[in-house]
Amino acid sequence: MRVVGDEPSVVAGEPMFTGQVWFTYLNGDGPVACAKVHFAPGARLAWHSHSNGQLLYVLEGVARVMERDGTVVDARAGESVVCPADVEHWHGAAPGYFMTHLAIHDGTVTWAEPVTDSDYERGP
Repeated sequence: MRVVGDEPSVVAGEPMFTGQVWFTYLNGDGPVACAKVHFAPGARLAWHSHSNGQLLYVLEGVARVMERDGTVVDARAGESVVCPADVEHWHGAAPGYFMTHLAIHDGTVTWAEPVTDSDYERGP
């Protein structure tokens, strides 16, 4: 057993991110990736998928998550979103909100193109 402190925050950039996004990695060198991710209003990740799925736990603000099939959900602090394995999706702050979530996954991440403004603005 060991205690792992927060790593310094890292500013994320294009092409995988749109807007202002900061990552703070929490898992040290463990096999499960866990990051606290801060999004400014309008910020989001590009389309991507996880080989073993992903859990997003919203700590503050409002998250927007969309699957490639067009399904969109907004989640608030205290709520979780489960992204199934190999399903392309994106997530970020809902319009007009800052948002912080924990992003937890293992396996591989496959990145695709950036999210368009029209996809981002599509509400649930």
